[in-house]
Amino acid sequence: MNLILTDRMRWLRVLLLGWLLTAAGLSVAADADRRLETVAEGLGIPWGMAFLDAGTLLFTERAGRVGRLNLATGAVSYLDGVPGVYAEGQGGLLDIAPAPDHAETGWIYFTYAKPVDGQGATTLARARLSGDRLVDWQELIVTQSRSDTTRHFGSRIAFDGRGHLFFGIGDRGVRPNGQDLSTHAGSVLRLKLDGSVPQDNPFVGREDVLPEIWSYGHRNPQGLVYDSGHDRLWLIEHGPRGGDEINLVTPGANYGWPVVSHGQEYWGPVDVGEATSKPGMTDPVKVYIPSIAPGSLLLYSGQAFPDWQGDLFSGALKLRHLNRVTLDADGNPTGEQRLLQDLDARIRALAESPEGWLYLSTDSGRIYRLRP
Repeated sequence: MNLILTDRMRWLRVLLLGWLLTAAGLSVAADADRRLETVAEGLGIPWGMAFLDAGTLLFTERAGRVGRLNLATGAVSYLDGVPGVYAEGQGGLLDIAPAPDHAETGWIYFTYAKPVDGQGATTLARARLSGDRLVDWQELIVTQSRSDTTRHFGSRIAFDGRGHLFFGIGDRGVRPNGQDLSTHAGSVLRLKLDGSVPQDNPFVGREDVLPEIWSYGHRNPQGLVYDSGHDRLWLIEHGPRGGDEINLVTPGANYGWPVVSHGQEYWGPVDVGEATSKPGMTDPVKVYIPSIAPGSLLLYSGQAFPDWQGDLFSGALKLRHLNRVTLDADGNPTGEQRLLQDLDARIRALAESPEGWLYLSTDSGRIYRLRP
């Protein structure tokens, strides 16, 4: 009898949640056709994840370790050769991404907060894997982004497949940085794979602008993915209290922070900025109110879930779910779905396996696999 009542209450809760989300323009899906499996647990905070091959998942822990997960056995080992990181506040070892030509060059790219004079500077580096050790470590750029806060370091990596990479840096908790082109803070940067500046970057040749900057006016980019099929760069970033954004990033564009915002101050119901839109500043494609606090961004391209192809996924840290956004052919959002809410976990990083399964990490130190 108690089991029957418990099941009925659970389904009533699901039905009520579905009605509330539908009324808000969202949707909630049953998970009968999906299986969530625990792949690893007892980790630190797995901030970044990337597949090295079909059987090996590399991940970073924000405290400063790089792990290697054997997907066949579940065994985790940690790599030597990682430099010290500024693991304070939101800083630490951040993203990890094998190069598009990794099979030939062996390069693996990292972003992290590097300790510099007692502060953290978001840094891009690369190294090769030799046995259980990272070797040939190269710092490609130590960005001009330091502040006396421990907030808003960014920083995800994306490749365009044409010899360039992008990575984002937050405003470092100093709002005017978003509009200051003499600092890398509050920007998305574009570099060649060797760390040099492409000569077709939008601000090359201007003495008052750092040449690595591709776009600016960002608060704290937490997800970045390149859609090679449509030749476009997607970004998801934290707003303040309300106002998380999905943006299509174009060269030289100003995304408004902190002049333009959909959020409010943390200390009270006061709008941040002058308006939600202004001439000369690029509007977001989608705004989340209230904030979901995104931790990542993935463009799904696999075969395991055909209905998800071309959709954007992000992990939600505050509202604790897997967020799915459907798009039309022009990149306009057509719907939103909130998955895995019963997991009740801060979902940080996402990765797609060669089979098209979704892997997700949580701040509780677990890596999960979502498969048919």
